[in-house]
Amino acid sequence: MERYKVIKELGDGTCGSVYKALNLETNEIVAVKKMKRKFYFWEECMNLREVKSLRKLNHPNIVKLKEIVRENHELFFIFEYMEYNLYQIMRDRQSPFSEAEIRNLMSQVLQGLAYMHRNGYFHRDLKPENLLVTDDTIKIADFGLAREVTSRPPYTDYVSTRWYRAPEVLLQSSSYTPAIDMWAIGAILAELFTFCPIFPGESETDQLYKICCVLGTPDWTTLPEGMNVSRFANFSISEIMPVNLSDIIPNASLEAIDLITQLCSWDPLKRPTAEQALQHPFFHVGMWVPYPLQDPFQSKPNDMAVEPKLELNLWDFGTEPDDCFLGLTLAVKPSVSDIEMVHQVSQNSREELLLCSGFQERSDQTVMWPIPSLNQTGNVPVKSSLSSSYIVNSQISCPTIGVPQSAGFTISSMQPNLLDRPLVAVSSPFQQSHYL
Repeated sequence: MERYKVIKELGDGTCGSVYKALNLETNEIVAVKKMKRKFYFWEECMNLREVKSLRKLNHPNIVKLKEIVRENHELFFIFEYMEYNLYQIMRDRQSPFSEAEIRNLMSQVLQGLAYMHRNGYFHRDLKPENLLVTDDTIKIADFGLAREVTSRPPYTDYVSTRWYRAPEVLLQSSSYTPAIDMWAIGAILAELFTFCPIFPGESETDQLYKICCVLGTPDWTTLPEGMNVSRFANFSISEIMPVNLSDIIPNASLEAIDLITQLCSWDPLKRPTAEQALQHPFFHVGMWVPYPLQDPFQSKPNDMAVEPKLELNLWDFGTEPDDCFLGLTLAVKPSVSDIEMVHQVSQNSREELLLCSGFQERSDQTVMWPIPSLNQTGNVPVKSSLSSSYIVNSQISCPTIGVPQSAGFTISSMQPNLLDRPLVAVSSPFQQSHYL
């Protein structure tokens, strides 16, 4: 440890103390965690859950373990240095987070958590103090209570700080799953809006009472087997009704309220996984056409002989790497006045690729699929009601953007007064790693 110069103490916990230090060889600032117990054999060190999990996990939103040092039977973990934890930021902040800031923070945490669960570990101690922040990057830290998903019960009684402890743990369930991490995520998400814990219990019994005061009486039929429901005997829960979360978190959107409600479910099986939570509308701002829908052919009888044009466009709505969407436009157009024809092949096998002119500057991120003509003669009947004869059922294959080859887009029928504007836009979430 002579290579490291301690600058100051950052915190003191049950298992160890954390210091800010300077690597004298590289001039790099690091965080050094000194374990309180003695370690007499190197195998003891390697068998620690914190060591085993962090050596296996490598993700931008999980704190990086740089080195392990054992010296004079003392064990030191050398971590990358992060400036703050989330609790410090909330404590010192003068104004509430914007929803965009909360969305950015929580999406990063969920990405790290999804990676962790996918690789066989759950954290068991998620709380604002264990989420480290530097600039706009947040990382999950402190894996001292981490366990393998495949590990067998019974588990230790103490997991997580009480305010973020899932009901199945409070009710001393003999087994639990990574869903306990998702409960903690829901509690943290609510706290980011209010800067106050949503379930601030003063004891385990009071913690259950605080949860009931927000969520109401649990449905006993949904609680997993093995829960010690006798712990509810200290207070009457039959009269407790759930509150409207919008009343206690007034600055949260309906999407945020819905996500918190799903994450903080009594039944762990009803909580979304980290990957499912990332697909929630809270993390995806859609784009909708704010016009009433009407049939454009109803007032244009002279266009009856004009062949309608079908277009299918994909584009990336997002401007930030963490805010990407798969946009789909499907429309029937009587003319090509607002559309640029990109490609046309021979008459016998005619195909048209149509690109909306408003997105030409995004052409490098646009994928166009051929839409074959409805017949080869060019004489396509046009009805004002666009009856079920206009069925589009395209089995779309585009492996370069990660869309499953079985994906299909179908319009079974269009009723009168359906289309007024040439474009009807629908947005759906798209993984960050795939760009159009």
